[in-house]
Amino acid sequence: MSQPNLAVRNNLRGFPRLERWLLNQVFKAIGPAPIRLAFKDGEEMAPPGVSPRATIVIQDRPTLIGLMLDPEMAFGEAYSDGRIQVQGDLAEALEVVYKSWPDGADSGWYQRLTSTCMDRLQSNSLDGSRNNIHRHYDLGNDFYRLWLDEQLVYTCAYFPTPSATLEAAQEAKLDYVCRKLQLRPGERVVEAGCGWGALALHMARYYGVSVKAFNISHEQISFARRRAAELGLSDRVEFLEDDWRNISGTFDAFASVGMLEHVGINNFAHLGDVIHRSLGDSGRGLLHFIGKSHKGVFSRWIRKRIFPGAYAPTLNEAMNILEPHDYAVLDVENLRPHYARTLEHWLERFDKSSQQVAAMYDPWFERAWRLYLAGSIAAFRAGTLQLFQISFAGQARQPVSWTRDSLYAPAQDSKWIHATS
Repeated sequence: MSQPNLAVRNNLRGFPRLERWLLNQVFKAIGPAPIRLAFKDGEEMAPPGVSPRATIVIQDRPTLIGLMLDPEMAFGEAYSDGRIQVQGDLAEALEVVYKSWPDGADSGWYQRLTSTCMDRLQSNSLDGSRNNIHRHYDLGNDFYRLWLDEQLVYTCAYFPTPSATLEAAQEAKLDYVCRKLQLRPGERVVEAGCGWGALALHMARYYGVSVKAFNISHEQISFARRRAAELGLSDRVEFLEDDWRNISGTFDAFASVGMLEHVGINNFAHLGDVIHRSLGDSGRGLLHFIGKSHKGVFSRWIRKRIFPGAYAPTLNEAMNILEPHDYAVLDVENLRPHYARTLEHWLERFDKSSQQVAAMYDPWFERAWRLYLAGSIAAFRAGTLQLFQISFAGQARQPVSWTRDSLYAPAQDSKWIHATS
């Protein structure tokens, strides 16, 4: 039997011209990022004149086509499946891609359509929120113990120095929030979305306040109640397994750290109403949340696989919570580099525990969560995500501090140490 000619053999070996064209189309979609795209056992390509920071190896042609059509979703699915491998630092590779990403590339008609469908399927209604939160926060406390700090604080830390440990930085964040809230002994505080309870316990233990803390994650509330009992704080901190919409009573201060991302922009006005009925015109509060500098579709892959129902608002959108009730904004701070550093600590610990994670769940889960953590590092480094803290107060609230000096006092000097702590 005669052998096929050279052109036919080349086509049979992988259609190199098609592969080159597809690789070029991927770069058109993501911009001229300094990375190398390589098709397994075939073509590879990098933008001219750059030194690639990493190599992304694509295992099959359907994955390559998917990257061309919908880079974000296709990459997330393929990396989790093992159909894409990254040679080099994953967070750095994603960072340079985010920095080269063309304006509006994540807001095309297809992205907007699929995002709208997700919004409807993952609605943050009372029932929808409970389901969304359950899918992320009720994965099991043993999983989160592998890579969070000892108090299981799952929000941005505050690093007094770049070399601070994660534990020290999370403790500093808890105290920083308390100082921004200007807490005084005997006051009543309500916390919406309390996680595993670290902030509520810190406020009661070191500032002598009483706290009502709301959360709809059963795993987190159970853990928080146990910690309160161990610390002898059950009489001053009440952990309620309930939705923020059901907050009742009047308080001196309102705290929300890491919950606003799960409220849904359509519920911002309702949240403002809840805050106002809790504080009136004389209370004060703090919102701590992941945000964006401009409106746009929030990561559809993260919403599909990691954080259903999530949305990162702009500062302007967050103001829709406060402005209808004439709350005065006292302070706005962006802790973006602190969240990048926090995530670097989390990813380092996660990678050290990767075999345990894969054994607890499966290799797909382990890869998906590594991508989520590395992608978040990249987003904060590149500036596509921000971390905002907004301090606010009612118009009847009189200023307590003439300057900002109290915010930066050493933690041990600022705490109101309770007699029984």
